[in-house]
Amino acid sequence: MVPGVTEELSGTGLADRPAVGVLAPLAARYAGGGAPVSDGIVRAMPVILRLERPPAARTPVLEAAAAAALAVCLDPRTQPGGEWHETVAIWVSTQIRKIARRARGAHWAAVQELPGVTWEVDGAQARALLPGPVDDVPRVVSRLQIGGTELEPDEPGPPPQGVPVIWVNAGLNLTVGKAAAQVGHASMLYAAAHGLADVPRFAVRDADGDRWAQLCAAVGRGEAVAVRDAGFTEVAPGTITCIATPG
Repeated sequence: MVPGVTEELSGTGLADRPAVGVLAPLAARYAGGGAPVSDGIVRAMPVILRLERPPAARTPVLEAAAAAALAVCLDPRTQPGGEWHETVAIWVSTQIRKIARRARGAHWAAVQELPGVTWEVDGAQARALLPGPVDDVPRVVSRLQIGGTELEPDEPGPPPQGVPVIWVNAGLNLTVGKAAAQVGHASMLYAAAHGLADVPRFAVRDADGDRWAQLCAAVGRGEAVAVRDAGFTEVAPGTITCIATPG
């Protein structure tokens, strides 16, 4: 079993602007226009979470991960003619798997030398790297741990007005690494559905009980976008892990 996650996208009615650049295939799949293609190569985007001692708080770590993943997709180097375009476009057209790893100190400094984008939110940092085959990961990345990314729950308060919110299914008790991959899927899906050309500020919040039921209903009405997990790790296939809503 390959570590990471593959999303299936659910919901319709949100594509109010054409998707930008490499996100166009993702928007088409979201709207029911086809399934991911496969060339037999399993690809994933490494998302590196900076977890020093003591680590940053959980919420800004996830917000940084969500933004970093999307930033790679919207980077000028990823647009047609750019040096990253083919690499990212192939990945988006297949399955947008992500594998989160943790780093600190010299290991964190080392991954800054690899192609990607680092994003910071309230002192927390995450770096999303160019996706590639999971069996051909640079040594500087493969030596980083996938597990051990547990952070204590924090109390971020209500999300700010006017920013998109990525709601994490609190009932699943996802590890921070798993949640980081999921919010990265959600940010890409939200951007594809809304035709975003720039990375917005994302708020990440947990939701359970009545709030989660309301969010699922919003997905059914085409007012929000949902990420369904393929079931490689932690949850059953088809589980909704995140829902992204406008601010």
